[in-house]
Amino acid sequence: MASRIEDEAEAPGVPQHASRYAWYVLSILFLVYILNFVDRQIISILAEDIKRDLNLQDEDLGFLYGTAFGVFYSLFGIPLGRLADSWHRVRLMTIGLALWSTMTALSGFSRTGGHLAAARIGVGIGEATASPSAYSLISDWFPKRLRATALSIYSAGLYVGGGCSLFIGGLIVQRWNAAYPGGGPLGLMGWQAAFLAVGIPGILVALWIATLREPVRGAVEGLPEPQRHPAPFRAFLDELVTILPPLTLYGAWRGGGGRALAANLLGLGVVVAVVATLIALGEPKPQWFAIGIGVYAVFSWACALKRRDPATFALIVGTPAFLFTVVAYGMNAFLAYAASFWAAPYALRVLGETHASAGFTIGSLGALSGFLGVTLGGVAADRLRRRNPAGRLWVVLFGAAMQAPFLAMAFTASSTALFYPGIFLAQLCGSTALGAAAATTQDMVLPRMRGAATATFFIGTTLLGLAMGPYLAGRVSTLSGSLSTGMLSLLLTVPLTVACAIAAIRLVPAAEATREARARAVGEAI
Repeated sequence: MASRIEDEAEAPGVPQHASRYAWYVLSILFLVYILNFVDRQIISILAEDIKRDLNLQDEDLGFLYGTAFGVFYSLFGIPLGRLADSWHRVRLMTIGLALWSTMTALSGFSRTGGHLAAARIGVGIGEATASPSAYSLISDWFPKRLRATALSIYSAGLYVGGGCSLFIGGLIVQRWNAAYPGGGPLGLMGWQAAFLAVGIPGILVALWIATLREPVRGAVEGLPEPQRHPAPFRAFLDELVTILPPLTLYGAWRGGGGRALAANLLGLGVVVAVVATLIALGEPKPQWFAIGIGVYAVFSWACALKRRDPATFALIVGTPAFLFTVVAYGMNAFLAYAASFWAAPYALRVLGETHASAGFTIGSLGALSGFLGVTLGGVAADRLRRRNPAGRLWVVLFGAAMQAPFLAMAFTASSTALFYPGIFLAQLCGSTALGAAAATTQDMVLPRMRGAATATFFIGTTLLGLAMGPYLAGRVSTLSGSLSTGMLSLLLTVPLTVACAIAAIRLVPAAEATREARARAVGEAI
């Protein structure tokens, strides 16, 4: 159609189809993302056993699943995202997969909540390498017209991995506990054996990842290859001191002198005041210490980015369309992560299901709904994108609004006949938004910025979604004595999510159209 807006101006020699090797790479990255979410999500089906053996409360479980993992995942995601922009992405992913798999296995030796929290932090740091590397690799193997589809297929590993983790974890814990009621070899309980069983295979898959080829950056869009960074690890360390407290104070002084240090201290003071107020009101210290660290770290990084790389700052932090897209999907994830974690405990605690039954049913439905939702959402987003630069965001709006009624249906259910269909439909609707939101953020930045853009995108997913959603549901559950009340309270955020999605729809076309011009205006050589 003459009125249809094309994805890119077609230049001679620019490929319009993905190669067979590109699809091969995508299939392996899909497997990595499955392992990523097996290791991340398995704690859900093990939660009731962990709660009993380690003497924890619901808010502690939400902290272990979401905050302990999520804050450090997002904190390290930024410098690792920058490393993905300047170093060998395949090697980075190989190292990260080996690290998080090892830390998952070590979770099986935890004897206290503190031990498990430390292991979860390690898992988060390792997994922070995965998506910046994978998103950047996919964006350089697939042309823009297929990018949302490819990213959606990769992202479907989230739901397949989450589903497999519940089935595998439920089966292991039930059979292990039946065979060894008082603890098996090394005194391990069923939930500890499950962590070991899913952690060790990832170390082997890391060797396979190491065989992949590294694509030429920007070639799929006909852009010249950017110059290789002369010292990528020095740049990584420079990035780390801008985001890892208390090194952030030194980083601010080194990068901008006394004025930058004063601004950094002011931001730190505001965060400390807010955290102290929440703790004085009776909120748990670990949760808000961790959130405070995350918020302050991101603030420090953004200030440093503005000084050191004004073009990347302008196209990411300085672009309202980008931020609204991140917040819209982050709040979508706020509900989705909470439901994903608390579904199994609800089935076990409220509906009386067994570990194996709940793990198989919730896992199967989650894998199916997530795969269908994220894949169909990605295809629909690409088709809508051809008609309007903001077309993909209509899928984000759909996902934000439509999962809410089905979550209400599931977490008020008194029987599995209502609970399981509700969870399936909620995950089906919510998962449509992921590929659309991710592709939208990639299109608003230059190729060299994709790793940093991916890391920033996942800040919304983790700090807003993963670090807050499961914890707040658990906190309200602890205070009210009702897991149903805990989950339903989260639905109050839906209007904010919808408002952010609408704002992004209005702003994205201009942001994408002026991408190169805005980068040049702050000194980018294009």
